Amino acid sequence: MENTCGLVSVSFRENTPREILQAMNKAGLFLVEWGSDVHCPPEKAEEIAALQTRYGIKCCAYGTYFRLGETPLEELPGYIAAAKTLGTDILRLWCGDKNSRDYTQAERQSLFSACRKAAEIAEQADVILCMECHANTYTNTKEAALALMQAVNSRHFRMYWQPDSYRTEEENIAYAKLLAPYTENIHVFNWQEEEKYPLREAKDVWKKYLNCFGSGKKLLLEFMPDDRIESLKGEADALKEIAL
Repeated sequence: MENTCGLVSVSFRENTPREILQAMNKAGLFLVEWGSDVHCPPEKAEEIAALQTRYGIKCCAYGTYFRLGETPLEELPGYIAAAKTLGTDILRLWCGDKNSRDYTQAERQSLFSACRKAAEIAEQADVILCMECHANTYTNTKEAALALMQAVNSRHFRMYWQPDSYRTEEENIAYAKLLAPYTENIHVFNWQEEEKYPLREAKDVWKKYLNCFGSGKKLLLEFMPDDRIESLKGEADALKEIAL
């Protein structure tokens, strides 16, 4: 379990990195995806890396808020350097700033060009850039995400996966199956639209989701049902049961 189950730090934006690592250690989670917005901006990577070592936790991804097509590509090497300082070769990025259907042909071509250039930078640095499976980005649908993966066509340009709380179980499974060959990490939570529920109540559906992917994917808890860090142990236990 230590090699597959972890936490996304943005689950606890109000807590310090030290508090998060302490709670993770108690919950038996030893992989973390740091968010670059609050907990680990690039300039704090060395400090956070030292804390990780102290608590016996490894960084499995750097959750940046770098937005392809919007953030200048000149800033990407700084995020890559921070990721390597943290000990990971995976960076999470956002692709664009609106849903795929809202892009004109010219805007789509420009975005895809930026993605290809980013993939080249990632290849030179030997890291992997992963897009969010998320609304209000280009990868909001399985068809758009697949088209992007095929257009960039690089082992250094991949995907995350997470269920869409506004879609049905069947629709989410279809997305998972189609994008499974391109997926590195998975964000795990139990939402129904905007309402959050304990992960334990969704164990059956999550086992169906995970059957769409090969073994060894990193499963990262994202957000608690009540937003409390004290709930991490129970959610972590549920995650481990799902991962069995």
